Amino acid sequence: MSSTFDTVVLDIDGTLVDSNYQHAVAWFRAFRRFDVTPSVWRIHRAIGMGGDRLVGEVAGDEVEDEHGDEIRTAWEEEFAPYLPEIRPVDGARALLEHLHERGCVIVLASSGKSAHVDHYLDLLDARPLADAWTTSADAEQTKPAPDLVTTALDRVGHGAAVMVGDSTWDVVAARTIGLDTHCLLTGGFSAAELAEAGAVAVHENLDALWSTLDPLLTSRRR
Repeated sequence: MSSTFDTVVLDIDGTLVDSNYQHAVAWFRAFRRFDVTPSVWRIHRAIGMGGDRLVGEVAGDEVEDEHGDEIRTAWEEEFAPYLPEIRPVDGARALLEHLHERGCVIVLASSGKSAHVDHYLDLLDARPLADAWTTSADAEQTKPAPDLVTTALDRVGHGAAVMVGDSTWDVVAARTIGLDTHCLLTGGFSAAELAEAGAVAVHENLDALWSTLDPLLTSRRR
């Protein structure tokens, strides 16, 4: 189990907003524009890593070299109609409120596009509660590289921190810089996958997560 902490790094897609399956379908349709037909389950297993890495992970280096940027552009076009349908994960706003009220420093470490992150911040009304956030534009390499997590923490001058995410890629990124990760099942990754990646705990929902984090939280603001 994690030790005490005063800073929490939160992933957004799949953790605070229910978007992983929409992303998977959008990527599938983007690949199909170029006569590439990966299994949707394989795409889903790559959700959580940045688009700069996903094409090669799912379809191989040859597809990345030949069509990578075009597929990423197609994915943005395919995902756009889904964006208004994305809803918060149950308990997302309440979790942010609990953390803020307890004096925790909150930073959102997303590898999403800036426009998507802005939409999610509005959807969650998170700006009054979060101390900082990132997008894919804030690092040369996205998850599973640790760059975005490091950037997020640098922006708040972190003390003792933990990561909260929903994918194996969140765990890998956090472990690289020595952070424990609490994972959720809300992104569609199994408890076994997340534990094998190194998550210190896996929670069914955000209420269960808060029950675990609450006793470990120390305030940096007071």
